[in-house]
Amino acid sequence: MDFIEIAQNPGKDPEKPSRRKAIYQINDQLRGYLKTHGREVKLPVMYRDLLRFTYSVPLKDKNGKDTHWETVLYDTPQWEFLREGLVTIYAILKTEGDLSYTKHLDVARVDFCSFGNSQPFRIRIVNKYNDNYDHYYIKIADASRVYGLELEHILSPNRITYFTYYQTLVEEHIPGIPGDSFIENMMDQPFNNRIRLAKEFVKFNERCFVRLLGDMRSYNFVIDITPDIEDYQYRIRSIDFDQQSYEGRKSLYLPQFFKENKAFVDLSLKHLNKDSIEQYQTEERTMMALRVASSRFRLMDLLNIMVKDELSPPEKVASLRKELAEYHHQPLFLKCQSMGQIVKLQLKQTLRKNLLLAQKIMSKSAD
Repeated sequence: MDFIEIAQNPGKDPEKPSRRKAIYQINDQLRGYLKTHGREVKLPVMYRDLLRFTYSVPLKDKNGKDTHWETVLYDTPQWEFLREGLVTIYAILKTEGDLSYTKHLDVARVDFCSFGNSQPFRIRIVNKYNDNYDHYYIKIADASRVYGLELEHILSPNRITYFTYYQTLVEEHIPGIPGDSFIENMMDQPFNNRIRLAKEFVKFNERCFVRLLGDMRSYNFVIDITPDIEDYQYRIRSIDFDQQSYEGRKSLYLPQFFKENKAFVDLSLKHLNKDSIEQYQTEERTMMALRVASSRFRLMDLLNIMVKDELSPPEKVASLRKELAEYHHQPLFLKCQSMGQIVKLQLKQTLRKNLLLAQKIMSKSAD
């Protein structure tokens, strides 16, 4: 990744991500992997059950703007069934299914978004004792998204809680300030440490490219701000994994190329020099290599399933392998026949040097 290229082409947006991608079914091998690692759990409510709403009301934000979500309502018998099941699912997410804590919980609202690829339902759970609330999501189980969630869990600094059950996917809520809202309302706040924020964007950009997570426009990630000694630390977290290794253009796996992220790019170019950017990229790859080394068996199990799975049209596979072969000067990419093979080779190509260092570090620790 080269930020200098952006400096010469500010706001360049060479190609839009696909507006709609196909839903890829979870195959038997991936289902077996999910069961082995505790991700496949019997759920009392399926995605299709939530589709039986009778009517909906557009949901506005506190400023009266359209949110692309709508609150859905159900007939009384259907609602009683859903209500109990949705509280139980929350218990599965948060307390490993211990229902002794659910007597004071209730479902405050169910929202639906037809805008996203996975057409999610957002469930708001409220504590009747103190009115505190939390959210989780129920979506169509898409293999692309499952691979994306697993790679995030294994390779990123973030742990992800999610479950599948046949064609249903349940995900925890990822807290943070949406990137587009942060740019509009908080980017210029005086309390921000702009250097640390720029550093985190560089590292996030690197994480996405190494594991080929696409379409990271500002509204597809959140900013998590943590008070630290005399200042703040920042973490950028993806909240959308639908386009894990789906697109056919290399630039679509680099958040730096989206015009929606230009404010972060400008910030990085203003506060970081070339050496600093390369340092932060190396830091991120080193941490990813350490995570690969510590979870290598689980990662290999996942990738060996992924290489045989169909996750993108053949023309996108052909386009991406050609671009990555040219970018890395590595003709082995041209032999890849699936997106899984490309991801596997991309990890080897980008993390090879860092993996050697990680192995040395781990071998010294063992001594």
